[in-house]
Amino acid sequence: MSSQPNKTMLHHIFNRPLETSTPKECQAITVAMGCFWGAERLFWQQDGVYLTMVGYSAGTTENPTYKDVCTDTTDHAEVVRVIFDPKIISLNELLALFWQNHIPTQGMRQGNDIGSQYRSAIYPHNSEDLALAEESLKHYQQALIANGDSSPITTEIKLVSEFFLAEEEHQQYLSKNPAGYCGLGGSGVCYPA
Repeated sequence: MSSQPNKTMLHHIFNRPLETSTPKECQAITVAMGCFWGAERLFWQQDGVYLTMVGYSAGTTENPTYKDVCTDTTDHAEVVRVIFDPKIISLNELLALFWQNHIPTQGMRQGNDIGSQYRSAIYPHNSEDLALAEESLKHYQQALIANGDSSPITTEIKLVSEFFLAEEEHQQYLSKNPAGYCGLGGSGVCYPA
């Protein structure tokens, strides 16, 4: 079954079409931090973010549905695609938010959410951003160690172009359902300046 919509969905906050193409003046990065609802809210609240959308990436099947992904058999991660204006917010600032707002040492889980869809991941869209993401992991690993946590970071970092837009009910879920579930939380260790 396809999760691709038959009609154009609009972002619940920005009132822009949820299109995976990136405007010329913007850049994009795709991240996974566990359940995608809270992660998306974190990014849409940032100045300079043009658009956010949730979906599925880095799996083994085409056009998965939420139900498919939740079986833990498609290997997709629940992801947030963030389209941003680098003149207002840098990729490094977005990566700092990524590292500080989940626990990247838990493998195939975040807290009580268990399964490959909840893994930590950064899926850059070009080799320059891939290098920056890999460098950011080294910096954050050192910050964890300096704060007494020697657990290795398990974040998957690789170039992934595939992105399957999630169903409309999951888009900007916590804007539509303010009291909804949000498992987002961090280790309490700041990303080094």
